[in-house]
Amino acid sequence: MSAPDDTTSRVRRKRMEIFAFLFLTAVVMPVLAVGTVGSYGLGVWIYQMFAGPPGPPPSPH
Repeated sequence: MSAPDDTTSRVRRKRMEIFAFLFLTAVVMPVLAVGTVGSYGLGVWIYQMFAGPPGPPPSPH
C-alpha cells in the first residue's frame, strides 16, 4: 500500500529538484551576475566622482 505513495513522492521530489535547478540557473544566477557587475560599476563610478578618472595627472602647461 505504501508503494504507490513512495513512487509518487519520488516523482514529485525529482520534479521539484528539476524545478529548483531551472529556477536557480535561469533566474537567480543571472540576477546575481547583473547585480554584482552593476554594483561594482556603480562603486567605480562613485569613486571616480571623488578621485577623478584614472590616468596620468594633467601636464603643467
